[in-house]
Amino acid sequence: MRRRGRGVGLVIGKGVVITNAHVVAGQDDTRVLPEGREPALDAQAIAFDPKNDIAVLRVDGLDAPPLEVAQDPKSGTSAAILGFPLNGPYDVRPGRLGQTREVVTQDAYGRGPVRRRIASLRGIVRSGNSGGPMVDGAGHVVATIFAATTAGPRGGYAIPNDIVRDELEHASGPVGTGPCGG
Repeated sequence: MRRRGRGVGLVIGKGVVITNAHVVAGQDDTRVLPEGREPALDAQAIAFDPKNDIAVLRVDGLDAPPLEVAQDPKSGTSAAILGFPLNGPYDVRPGRLGQTREVVTQDAYGRGPVRRRIASLRGIVRSGNSGGPMVDGAGHVVATIFAATTAGPRGGYAIPNDIVRDELEHASGPVGTGPCGG
């Protein structure tokens, strides 16, 4: 079974993109479309972590400047939520990074319970922001978005930067992307 996921990715190094595991789950022919450019480029998963909902992709031929991952972003940091929500045009919304805490929740497939660390955020997060960054005023990534809140104030949840750095450090691939998402 093949699945067509859509989401945002962020260039984090030369030819290296971070996105969510649920965006690429079950794919064996992932393609990356650099904003405003054709054609789409072939991508290969070099790390895939459904527990933390993160995937690292190698994209040969990708010529885009990488974003820098902030070392220790603080709760309360003002940041922009970047992405292509609802399959629309590029969108920038104001946001604020919340606290990072350990929670018992679900993995990228909706299975659980799993214990993991997540960061909360305030701002408008919509379908299509998955895998996109929150960036501070200096353009540094403060978190990688994976979900919107379903109740209460507008906001969402993100993967903390220390988890992103750990995945990047251990990415060597190629790796499979598991079964299709749940």
